[in-house]
Amino acid sequence: MIIMGIDLGDAHTGISLCDFSQTLAYPLCTINEKNKNLLAKKIVKIVVDENVESIVLGYPRNMDGSIGDRARKVSKFKKILKKKLDMDIILWDERLTTVEAMKNFASAEINSRDYKKNIDAASSCLILQNYLDFLKNSAK
Repeated sequence: MIIMGIDLGDAHTGISLCDFSQTLAYPLCTINEKNKNLLAKKIVKIVVDENVESIVLGYPRNMDGSIGDRARKVSKFKKILKKKLDMDIILWDERLTTVEAMKNFASAEINSRDYKKNIDAASSCLILQNYLDFLKNSAK
């Protein structure tokens, strides 16, 4: 089963997928779209093209675990997607994934201009990989 990871942003949204064995997440693309209805349509096209069966949507809780404005925006977007897709859409805690992605790029000595173009897809990949690792560990 293919699972999609999404890191929702105001203007840039990162998309990642996993392999068939649900072991490895990899970045697919960044969608540059501010209109959330148009963004949802673009995501639906990827879902169909890539045979995605489930979505993990990054849910940015505050550091104390509370729900803030960003998380409310994600919940609202989940409702938009649910109207267009009949599949599981899992909200997954994504605290600090962008920071982690930035550290990964920095440790690989990739300059900031290059990683700014890819940070959203890399963040979605971390969200999805964390979810896949959770599935694997909970199955033990």
